[in-house]
Amino acid sequence: MITRWSDWAFRVAAVCVALAGLSCHVTQRGAEGPGGERKPNIIVIFIDDLGYGDLEPFGSAQNKTPRLDRMAAEGIKFTSFYSAAPVCSPSRAALMTGCYPKRVGLAAGSNSRTVLWPKDTMGLNPDEKTLAEILREAGYATGCFGKWHLGDQPAFLPGQQGFDRYFGIPYSNDMWLLHPRAEEWNFSRLPLLRDHQVVGEVETMADQADLCRRFTEAAIAFIREHRDRPFFVYLPHAFVHVPRSARPAFLRRAGITEPLDEEQMAVDIHYFEQARARAQIEEVDWSAGRILDTVRDLGLAEHTVVIFTSDNGGDQGCSNAPLRGHKGTTWEGGMRVPAIAWWPGRIPAGGVCDEVTTTLDLLPTLAVLAGGSVPEGRVIDGRDIRGLLFGQPGARSPHEAFFYYSGNELKAVRAGAWKLHTNGALYDLEEDIGENRDVAASHPEVATRLRGYLDQADRDLGCEANCRPAGEVTEPEFLLPIAR
Repeated sequence: MITRWSDWAFRVAAVCVALAGLSCHVTQRGAEGPGGERKPNIIVIFIDDLGYGDLEPFGSAQNKTPRLDRMAAEGIKFTSFYSAAPVCSPSRAALMTGCYPKRVGLAAGSNSRTVLWPKDTMGLNPDEKTLAEILREAGYATGCFGKWHLGDQPAFLPGQQGFDRYFGIPYSNDMWLLHPRAEEWNFSRLPLLRDHQVVGEVETMADQADLCRRFTEAAIAFIREHRDRPFFVYLPHAFVHVPRSARPAFLRRAGITEPLDEEQMAVDIHYFEQARARAQIEEVDWSAGRILDTVRDLGLAEHTVVIFTSDNGGDQGCSNAPLRGHKGTTWEGGMRVPAIAWWPGRIPAGGVCDEVTTTLDLLPTLAVLAGGSVPEGRVIDGRDIRGLLFGQPGARSPHEAFFYYSGNELKAVRAGAWKLHTNGALYDLEEDIGENRDVAASHPEVATRLRGYLDQADRDLGCEANCRPAGEVTEPEFLLPIAR
């Protein structure tokens, strides 16, 4: 159990983190792999609520995403890539730990909420070994720029989870005073943090519109600063989560010319119309292009792997076509997400992989690429997918089965082409990607086999001994008070 830290103790911890990062920078520790080769820089771009069909490489005819189209043409796209949860906090816990969210106690927030809220008592347990911690121990400079959403209390912030540098918001961008249910849900103000210090506030829709640019520029500055040593950049954008806006140039391209209406936003926080989603998606494309251009300009392309994906399926106004369902569901549209990987000279250009892969796999795969170590003495659900990443002939998914959870509840399993829901409905995803035709009656033997996987998952993750607790504090406080 983690108790609330005093201000003094937290300041001491923050200084230690800063000094550790400085020491690494001075000594250039771990710049080479065991064979003398340069360790790859690693960039993970994690979009919020981007739908499977929102990008041109995945079939969008609505949104113009030329930079991501080029990224896919120069790299590989994964067409059966899954988030480990259909909502924000659990999916981020899975990426950071390589574990199903239930295994690390973060399948949901406290008080039966689906995600962590401001001043939540829960957060990612500092005893977990995150991807950032693994890479920092392997000699990497580590930076997080964007939406964290794994606990807003000092003990859970990125500086305590392996990141040398942080700039961003601690939870979802709709958890602010303009939300129409802010008073009912006890929302506070939306702070901007630099490391563990509050350095600003997101107060208006104009502030919301500028988040993508600010996070992108902070990531680029970090890349430039650490160009001479291995670095890990985690760029979890707030876009395309509601409330939706973008910078004026992107709004105009989407056909929106009226000024931002703060009063209307207080009444209708979501602004679900497709035009605003399009503006944000095209600005996200701009962001990815800026990151890739920076890597190229610095001569780092052949030494940098970039992974672009989403935390879960798209919300209203986004497209999950041709999948059924959306964010918050365990239909394919809630958890199958677009994913692109790029590493010139290592990842064959123009590749397409339809094998089952997941954000769970990023930790073990990237740890091996960095010369780091996957945590021992604990279950890690992700698997090394380098064979698929590099397009090796005959490479197959390392997952015999992949499980779909909604909160703590097991909802479905996929094994190969088959997906069985716990209500007994069976779908052949190769023939029916939209989950429209239940074929359980004509394939009872398949349904029985997949039911065995569901029973196996219940025995595993249904057992408290196989799961680890989330972090918890006893006296949480708002980072910014409700009153201005």
